[in-house]
Amino acid sequence: MAARKRYELRRRRSLQQSEGDGCIMSSSMVATTDERSIGLLRKRIKGDLLTEAQSSLDLPIERYLSDSSIDVLPDEIFMKIYSFLYEGDLLTCSAVSRRFYRLSNDLNLWKILYQGVFEYRIPLYHPEPRKFEFREIGRWRDVVNPWKESFRQLRQGVHVRLGFAHIYEGHSGRKILHFKNLNDAIEHCEQLPSEVEKLVFLHEGMYTSTQLVVDTPLQIIGAGSSRNFQDSVIVDSNNGTTITFVEGSEYAYLGFCTVRYIEPPLDPVRVGNTQHLCSALVVNAFASPLIEHCSFSSTCSGGATVCVKHEGANPYIRNCSICGSDNVGIYITDNATGTYEDCEIARNTLAGVWVKNKANPYFRRCHIHDGRDVGVFTFEYGMGYFEKCDIHSNRISGIEVKNQANPTVVRCDIHHGQTGGIYIHEKGRGQFIENRIFSNQFAGIWITSQSDPTVRKNEIFSGQQGGVYVFGEGRGLIEQNNIYQNNLAGIQIRTGSDPIVRLNKIHSGYHGGIYVHEKGRGLIEENEVYGNALAGIWVTTGSCPILRKNRIHSGKQVGVYFYDNGHGLLEENDIFNHLYSGVQIRTGSNPKITRNKIWGGQNGGVLVYNCGKGVLEDNEIFDNAMAGVWIKTESNPVLRRNKIYDGRDGGICIFNKGRGLLEDNEIYRNAQAGVLISTDSNPILRRNRIYKGRAAGIEITNGATATLEGNHLFQNEFGGLCLASDVRPIMRDNLIYDNHNAVDRTIAKGYCLFKISSCTSFPMHDFYRCISCNTTDRNAICVNCIKSCHKGHNVEFVRHDRFFCDCGAGSLDRQCTLQSETRDNDTVYDSATPTESETT
Repeated sequence: MAARKRYELRRRRSLQQSEGDGCIMSSSMVATTDERSIGLLRKRIKGDLLTEAQSSLDLPIERYLSDSSIDVLPDEIFMKIYSFLYEGDLLTCSAVSRRFYRLSNDLNLWKILYQGVFEYRIPLYHPEPRKFEFREIGRWRDVVNPWKESFRQLRQGVHVRLGFAHIYEGHSGRKILHFKNLNDAIEHCEQLPSEVEKLVFLHEGMYTSTQLVVDTPLQIIGAGSSRNFQDSVIVDSNNGTTITFVEGSEYAYLGFCTVRYIEPPLDPVRVGNTQHLCSALVVNAFASPLIEHCSFSSTCSGGATVCVKHEGANPYIRNCSICGSDNVGIYITDNATGTYEDCEIARNTLAGVWVKNKANPYFRRCHIHDGRDVGVFTFEYGMGYFEKCDIHSNRISGIEVKNQANPTVVRCDIHHGQTGGIYIHEKGRGQFIENRIFSNQFAGIWITSQSDPTVRKNEIFSGQQGGVYVFGEGRGLIEQNNIYQNNLAGIQIRTGSDPIVRLNKIHSGYHGGIYVHEKGRGLIEENEVYGNALAGIWVTTGSCPILRKNRIHSGKQVGVYFYDNGHGLLEENDIFNHLYSGVQIRTGSNPKITRNKIWGGQNGGVLVYNCGKGVLEDNEIFDNAMAGVWIKTESNPVLRRNKIYDGRDGGICIFNKGRGLLEDNEIYRNAQAGVLISTDSNPILRRNRIYKGRAAGIEITNGATATLEGNHLFQNEFGGLCLASDVRPIMRDNLIYDNHNAVDRTIAKGYCLFKISSCTSFPMHDFYRCISCNTTDRNAICVNCIKSCHKGHNVEFVRHDRFFCDCGAGSLDRQCTLQSETRDNDTVYDSATPTESETT
């Protein structure tokens, strides 16, 4: 109760008191004892006798004896006094009483002290060596006064602050060491016992050092009051490497400062001598410092700004900037490692990063850009792991891999390179996984000179040239990538290269999908190739790839195009829905095409022309708008055991001196002739089954011939075998049976042949011209129209051949008397020549 009464309100004293009345109080200063003692001692008031006015009050006399004169002073007076004290004095005052403890822990009081010593605008969290974090006031958990707590955590540090020695020296309440230069501060820290933290605060200013060598767990951190104070804490050297970490610096730290090497002017006396390559920072063998929030630069024309070398060198460098140097940004070599996170490496004269000689660093979320050379260069067995880096706008490629180097690049953006995205050469390797490679001036990825990388699950798009370019005996696994919207081929393979290309999507390109040329090879399987402006796959100039189990569809030209001695194996692919033919073979090309499905083309299924060859075995060719297979212009393929059916034109058309061996095929349910042979062609047909066609089984016309052996021709609408005038094929052991012979039945019934042909087919029979009606050989008239419509006219037999009746079609001046209605001839159908692809 006594303790509580001290804080109760007193009654106001009477204003009518004599001059001698009142409470005459004497006070003494409060003495302090250890806080762990039984309690705080106070001197009580020794007052005079109470006056008569006081005695008239109801409250007991003890209420007026409970407070000292210090207790009645307002807080503002103490805060004014405390503002002149230092941290040691405040700690002493905080042990006097609860009130003093509360007042001496005021946030603003400690903030002013803290910023006077350390300059930081936000308190710095430092719970353990090498851990420094600026934390806003509200983020300090279980801490009442973050400014005081940060002061406590940093109290053992020494300070280097030009022109401010008076802040740190000559104060009884402050025990903080201050040095005029960085070398003296480091020398002092090196003499401290091992259990004492070695911490140097380097304040804003420019410090010229002479080759600082750190071989202890020294921590150097910049300090300043500006928002980007690290730009104003500058350590530079023009006489050797600025800072070097060597063995013994396993727990060293460097942070929040700018480190530069400035090359001295050229000494005329030393011209011609060996150039000394100096760096801003070197991390040597068995050194593993933590370096963060620093900027490094160098004007040395050779070497590197940051050099990490030799086995055991393992720095942790994060949130640093290596920009604007006249040499390499970071050079890691000779089995060195290290972790490099969230760094910006930009605008350097040479490569942003060099990794060499079995070095194996880990780069994560780094921004490597606008270099005047390559972005990342790994060579001579260099390795490294690069994750989520943004690499762009470098003058050469974003990443270059050379001489057995073997990096891993994962989930990086590699774009806007002024040459290519990734360049792998001279037996380079590497794993490139889940990256976005786009908008590069040349190919997204180049693989050459016996290199063998793994390229998986990347997006490669919007290249000014191709997506992936493999040449010069390049190899590699190119798997599960999404390659699209490139200006040249999605994948190009040439000059003896032999990659594995599988499970990719190659689509929407402004050129072809896959282009194999100049003796290129490769295993190309299970890809989806679609929607490209030119051929889905081109094979040319002596190339011989294996194309297996691909889906090649919806192209704006050909599906697969073999030309100029293109060879290879096309096996078990699904080829459909192309604007031109599904497969084209020409000019000496000789692929093997087996077990494919070729269907749904808006042109033909397979077109072999201009001396093309090829072996087509066990394929399904169906539902194409034109002939399932075209053979023309002295081409000579082999077709064996194919099924050619449900075509919207003929099954196989052989024109213009076409040849070929057609053996053991099934040709059925096609809209026109199962096999049409014309214009001096001479194929061999052996053991084929040609049936259920909606026209004739085999038609031979226009000076062509053939060798027909052991074929079965049955259930065809117009007849089994139809031969034009003067056609005399070689025939042995053919079976022609059970055909519907609709042409002969129509003639026998006296109908016009146009009744069964309309404008969509060409039945074979005798056709005439009418001299009286002034018709020509181009106007064919069937025999029944001659007998009926042109009865009594001067007529002439032309030949026995394929035609539809122009009289029945209504294309002559005289109306046909055998047709019930007049047909217009605006949509007269003719067997159109398939579209041939351009090669450029």
